[in-house]
Amino acid sequence: MNASDLRDKSVDQLKEELSNLKKESFNLRFQSATGQMENTARVREVKRTTARVLTILNEKAAAAAAE
Repeated sequence: MNASDLRDKSVDQLKEELSNLKKESFNLRFQSATGQMENTARVREVKRTTARVLTILNEKAAAAAAE
């Protein structure tokens, strides 16, 4: 997901997206530990998307605090 797509979402939507990404990350770690992982690149994608969501949440919080 692009950062521009994420910036269009509300704070509640971003928090929901973050929750979903954390669940997926847990499932991917579990698959990796049991040797059932099919797409290893997905771990990297999820980590980066999580970082994007957190960055945008922090930007929105800073903008709200500045007002």
